[in-house]
Amino acid sequence: MPRSKQPPVDHLEAAPLSDAVRALARRGELCRFAKGAVLIQEGSHGDTLYIVLEGRLRVYGSHVANEREITHGTYGPGEYVGEMSLDGGPRSASVAALEPTVCSMVTRRTLEAHLAEHPSFAFELLAKVIRRARMATISAKGMALNDVYGRLKALLEGLAEPQPDGTRRIAEKLTHLELANRVGCSREMVTRQLNDLQQGGYLTARRGGDLVLLKNLPPRW
Repeated sequence: MPRSKQPPVDHLEAAPLSDAVRALARRGELCRFAKGAVLIQEGSHGDTLYIVLEGRLRVYGSHVANEREITHGTYGPGEYVGEMSLDGGPRSASVAALEPTVCSMVTRRTLEAHLAEHPSFAFELLAKVIRRARMATISAKGMALNDVYGRLKALLEGLAEPQPDGTRRIAEKLTHLELANRVGCSREMVTRQLNDLQQGGYLTARRGGDLVLLKNLPPRW
């Protein structure tokens, strides 16, 4: 179990939180998680959300048919997870730490007290739930309609940010296994397709793990 105490000022001030989320984080308890620690287990019941102050969390689910894990998203400082179960239902996904992570853990009772004092935060929370529900719908459609390359292409292009030199850089450090978990295939398949794209001059991997898209990826492979 993580050790908890009131979040110190340095964690709260350093994290890129909105004013409303920072005020909520101050009410929570500081939790430190080692790399690989599971914060939330899919199917369990709980009424807490976690505001990320440092580190990175992975939200994932189990695909029963092929016994693979599918990553729904990764979240860093300023983000929060766990809000989907505040209705008292079972957790819809698992959450694990991708690296040593510090969170402010907020219970439903604490959130209710915060909303009573800051009712406008309800709109921010609702918007977050809607965005993630919409993303889940888009992801499910992609899984159903696209082949593996189509899903990988959509993921890479969605993560890539334009650079002054005309290339697009993926700042998030993702291993081939993490990419495979996001698109629902094997690590070997992702490695093969990335190697093919590199040989075709479409992308390159820079020192440090950055992926750079050198030109538009082909619609089919």
